[in-house]
Amino acid sequence: MKFNIHGKKLDVTPAIKSYIEEKIGRLDKYFENPDDITSTVLIKLRGNDQVVEATINANKFILRGEESHKDLYAAIDKVSDKIERQIRKNKTRMNKRVSRDLTMNFVLDFEEKEENDNVIVKRKVIEDKPMSEEEAILQMELLGHEFFAFRNMETQDVNILYKRKDGDYGILELK
Repeated sequence: MKFNIHGKKLDVTPAIKSYIEEKIGRLDKYFENPDDITSTVLIKLRGNDQVVEATINANKFILRGEESHKDLYAAIDKVSDKIERQIRKNKTRMNKRVSRDLTMNFVLDFEEKEENDNVIVKRKVIEDKPMSEEEAILQMELLGHEFFAFRNMETQDVNILYKRKDGDYGILELK
Protein backbone atom coordinates (compact mmCIF):
# COMPACT_ATOMS: atom_id res chain seq x y z
CA MET A 1 0.00 0.00 0.00
CA LYS A 2 1.23 3.48 -0.84
CA PHE A 3 0.92 6.18 1.80
CA ASN A 4 0.34 9.94 1.74
CA ILE A 5 0.79 11.14 5.30
CA HIS A 6 0.26 14.79 6.18
CA GLY A 7 0.06 16.81 9.36
CA LYS A 8 -2.08 19.87 9.92
CA LYS A 9 -0.71 22.11 12.68
CA LEU A 10 1.82 19.44 13.65
CA ASP A 11 4.91 17.80 12.22
CA VAL A 12 4.85 14.15 11.17
CA THR A 13 8.00 12.61 12.60
CA PRO A 14 9.61 9.50 11.10
CA ALA A 15 8.42 7.52 14.17
CA ILE A 16 4.79 8.58 13.61
CA LYS A 17 5.06 7.86 9.89
CA SER A 18 6.52 4.41 10.57
CA TYR A 19 3.76 3.62 13.11
CA ILE A 20 1.02 4.66 10.66
CA GLU A 21 2.54 2.57 7.86
CA GLU A 22 2.72 -0.43 10.21
CA LYS A 23 -0.84 -0.12 11.54
CA ILE A 24 -2.67 0.84 8.33
CA GLY A 25 -0.33 -1.39 6.31
CA ARG A 26 -1.62 -4.48 8.12
CA LEU A 27 -4.85 -4.00 6.15
CA ASP A 28 -2.91 -5.09 3.02
CA LYS A 29 -4.05 -8.66 3.70
CA TYR A 30 -7.60 -7.69 2.68
CA PHE A 31 -6.59 -6.48 -0.80
CA GLU A 32 -5.59 -8.62 -3.77
CA ASN A 33 -3.25 -5.95 -5.18
CA PRO A 34 -2.18 -3.84 -2.21
CA ASP A 35 0.53 -2.11 -4.25
CA ASP A 36 -2.19 -0.45 -6.35
CA ILE A 37 -3.96 0.95 -3.27
CA THR A 38 -3.30 4.44 -1.89
CA SER A 39 -3.94 5.43 1.70
CA THR A 40 -4.14 9.11 2.64
CA VAL A 41 -3.69 9.90 6.33
CA LEU A 42 -4.20 13.35 7.82
CA ILE A 43 -3.21 14.10 11.40
CA LYS A 44 -4.50 17.27 13.01
CA LEU A 45 -5.23 18.87 16.34
CA ARG A 46 -8.76 19.60 17.54
CA GLY A 47 -8.64 21.16 20.97
CA ASN A 48 -6.64 18.81 23.20
CA ASP A 49 -7.34 15.82 20.99
CA GLN A 50 -5.24 14.40 18.18
CA VAL A 51 -7.43 13.54 15.17
CA VAL A 52 -6.45 10.93 12.60
CA GLU A 53 -8.35 10.76 9.30
CA ALA A 54 -7.52 7.79 7.08
CA THR A 55 -8.90 7.32 3.57
CA ILE A 56 -8.09 4.22 1.52
CA ASN A 57 -8.89 4.54 -2.16
CA ALA A 58 -9.39 0.98 -3.39
CA ASN A 59 -10.43 1.81 -6.97
CA LYS A 60 -14.18 1.08 -6.80
CA PHE A 61 -14.46 1.50 -3.01
CA ILE A 62 -13.37 4.25 -0.67
CA LEU A 63 -12.85 3.28 2.95
CA ARG A 64 -12.68 6.11 5.46
CA GLY A 65 -12.19 6.33 9.18
CA GLU A 66 -11.74 9.22 11.57
CA GLU A 67 -10.87 8.90 15.23
CA SER A 68 -9.67 11.26 17.92
CA HIS A 69 -7.87 10.66 21.18
CA LYS A 70 -5.57 12.54 23.51
CA ASP A 71 -2.79 10.11 22.56
CA LEU A 72 -1.88 10.13 18.85
CA TYR A 73 -0.83 6.48 18.80
CA ALA A 74 -4.16 5.42 20.37
CA ALA A 75 -6.01 7.41 17.69
CA ILE A 76 -3.99 5.64 14.97
CA ASP A 77 -4.86 2.25 16.52
CA LYS A 78 -8.55 3.17 16.70
CA VAL A 79 -8.78 4.35 13.08
CA SER A 80 -7.00 1.22 11.83
CA ASP A 81 -9.41 -1.00 13.78
CA LYS A 82 -12.38 1.01 12.50
CA ILE A 83 -11.43 0.51 8.85
CA GLU A 84 -10.79 -3.20 9.43
CA ARG A 85 -14.29 -3.50 10.97
CA GLN A 86 -15.75 -1.78 7.89
CA ILE A 87 -14.10 -4.35 5.62
CA ARG A 88 -15.22 -7.30 7.75
CA LYS A 89 -18.76 -5.99 8.23
CA ASN A 90 -19.32 -5.41 4.53
CA LYS A 91 -17.78 -8.70 3.38
CA THR A 92 -21.17 -10.36 2.91
CA ARG A 93 -22.57 -7.35 1.08
CA MET A 94 -19.63 -7.41 -1.28
CA ASN A 95 -20.09 -11.16 -1.85
CA LYS A 96 -23.80 -10.71 -2.61
CA ARG A 97 -23.09 -8.26 -5.44
CA VAL A 98 -23.79 -9.71 -8.86
CA SER A 99 -20.78 -8.04 -10.43
CA ARG A 100 -17.46 -9.64 -9.47
CA ASP A 101 -15.52 -6.57 -10.60
CA LEU A 102 -16.76 -4.64 -7.56
CA THR A 103 -15.01 -7.07 -5.23
CA MET A 104 -11.94 -7.82 -7.29
CA ASN A 105 -9.71 -5.67 -5.07
CA PHE A 106 -10.56 -7.56 -1.88
CA VAL A 107 -9.54 -10.93 -0.53
CA LEU A 108 -12.85 -12.23 0.82
CA ASP A 109 -11.87 -15.64 2.14
CA PHE A 110 -11.19 -14.59 5.74
CA GLU A 111 -13.36 -15.88 8.55
CA GLU A 112 -16.15 -13.70 9.73
CA LYS A 113 -18.02 -13.41 13.01
CA GLU A 114 -21.77 -13.82 12.91
CA GLU A 115 -23.37 -10.41 12.62
CA ASN A 116 -26.91 -9.35 12.06
CA ASP A 117 -27.63 -8.07 8.58
CA ASN A 118 -28.73 -4.47 8.64
CA VAL A 119 -32.40 -4.12 7.83
CA ILE A 120 -34.60 -1.09 7.35
CA VAL A 121 -36.69 -0.75 10.49
CA LYS A 122 -38.38 2.57 9.80
CA ARG A 123 -39.54 4.43 6.73
CA LYS A 124 -40.44 8.09 6.88
CA VAL A 125 -42.20 10.38 4.41
CA ILE A 126 -41.08 14.00 4.51
CA GLU A 127 -42.73 17.09 3.11
CA ASP A 128 -41.09 18.34 -0.08
CA LYS A 129 -41.32 22.01 0.88
CA PRO A 130 -38.68 24.30 -0.67
CA MET A 131 -36.61 26.07 1.99
CA SER A 132 -33.39 27.97 2.44
CA GLU A 133 -30.24 26.39 3.86
CA GLU A 134 -30.65 28.43 7.06
CA GLU A 135 -34.22 27.18 7.51
CA ALA A 136 -33.03 23.60 6.94
CA ILE A 137 -30.37 24.02 9.65
CA LEU A 138 -33.04 25.30 12.03
CA GLN A 139 -35.38 22.38 11.19
CA MET A 140 -32.59 19.86 11.68
CA GLU A 141 -31.63 21.35 15.05
CA LEU A 142 -35.26 21.40 16.17
CA LEU A 143 -35.63 17.73 15.27
CA GLY A 144 -32.32 16.84 16.94
CA HIS A 145 -31.12 14.88 13.91
CA GLU A 146 -27.64 14.56 12.43
CA PHE A 147 -28.95 15.06 8.87
CA PHE A 148 -31.93 16.62 7.09
CA ALA A 149 -33.18 16.24 3.50
CA PHE A 150 -34.84 19.25 1.87
CA ARG A 151 -35.53 20.93 -1.49
CA ASN A 152 -33.31 24.00 -1.87
CA MET A 153 -35.50 26.98 -2.76
CA GLU A 154 -32.74 28.63 -4.82
CA THR A 155 -31.78 25.66 -7.01
CA GLN A 156 -34.93 23.47 -6.68
CA ASP A 157 -32.58 20.50 -6.21
CA VAL A 158 -32.82 18.00 -3.35
CA ASN A 159 -30.09 18.66 -0.77
CA ILE A 160 -29.02 16.71 2.28
CA LEU A 161 -27.74 18.77 5.17
CA TYR A 162 -25.56 16.98 7.70
CA LYS A 163 -23.68 17.83 10.88
CA ARG A 164 -19.96 17.14 10.70
CA LYS A 165 -17.94 15.74 13.60
CA ASP A 166 -16.21 19.10 14.01
CA GLY A 167 -19.61 20.76 14.66
CA ASP A 168 -19.91 22.48 11.27
CA TYR A 169 -22.44 21.63 8.58
CA GLY A 170 -22.10 20.07 5.14
CA ILE A 171 -24.51 19.84 2.22
CA LEU A 172 -24.85 17.08 -0.36
CA GLU A 173 -26.48 18.35 -3.55
CA LEU A 174 -28.40 15.80 -5.64
CA LYS A 175 -28.64 16.61 -9.34
